[in-house]
Amino acid sequence: MPLNAEEKKKIFGNFGQSAQDTGSAAVQVAMLTERIKQLTGHLKNNYHDFASKRGLLKMVAKRRKFLRYLEEKDNATYKKTIERLGLKK
Repeated sequence: MPLNAEEKKKIFGNFGQSAQDTGSAAVQVAMLTERIKQLTGHLKNNYHDFASKRGLLKMVAKRRKFLRYLEEKDNATYKKTIERLGLKK
């Protein structure tokens, strides 16, 4: 279930300031969003997997914190990021 190296490189290239940028808030939000999409698909088939459901809720909360930070520090990047990921806000 984890993201493979190709998917990570693609996300780093699309959302980072450089190809090696793995820690910026926009990259972290994109990584969490991709992982959330994967877990949501898993939970549609395995709806009794409560451990994964708990992990999903933790990831959503972490993404929300990153988005709040990004909105406060760099509003332009925040707007660009949520638009590219298709998130509501």
